[in-house]
Amino acid sequence: MGGAATNLHISFRQKQSSQLQKGESLIKELTSKEKLFCTYYCLNRNGRESAVKSGYMFPEKSAIKLLRRREITEEIARIDKQREATQKDIAIGYQRLAFGCISDAVCLLFSDEVTPEEIEKMDLFNISEIKRKKGGDIEIKFFDRLKALEKLEDIWSTHRDDEESSLFSAIEKGAKALKDDDYE
Repeated sequence: MGGAATNLHISFRQKQSSQLQKGESLIKELTSKEKLFCTYYCLNRNGRESAVKSGYMFPEKSAIKLLRRREITEEIARIDKQREATQKDIAIGYQRLAFGCISDAVCLLFSDEVTPEEIEKMDLFNISEIKRKKGGDIEIKFFDRLKALEKLEDIWSTHRDDEESSLFSAIEKGAKALKDDDYE
């Protein structure tokens, strides 16, 4: 029996050695759920929220365990490298504020008892503040949609100005090149 275990051990070592020679990684392949967690984590930098959105049963514990794994941190780093915060990403956030749905907030307002699990599943992105008053009433404040629209307009006009200035710059350079050619 000891010989079989030794052969198995040698076989595993040989497989590891051949994988390393081929340049393959010994890192475990991520599941689709783990990849989804990494994607959500890159978007919100909140391990618990990312675990909830990815479908983990115990989000707090799962997030801690996942973020300790090397292959998870490498995937997050890879996604971060691909995706830098751009004006487009910022504009998407402002669009959510300006045009986002408030139905989950209204459900929260009129619900007698809401479990933490139900709250985790709600889209409360537009909420800036929630207060429970002394009488048990709940006060919900939303981000200002008009300010979000103004910010969107600023982003779009800046983007439009950049495009126009680069167009004018290209025309000027072309005209200058043509002018210089005429004098030669």
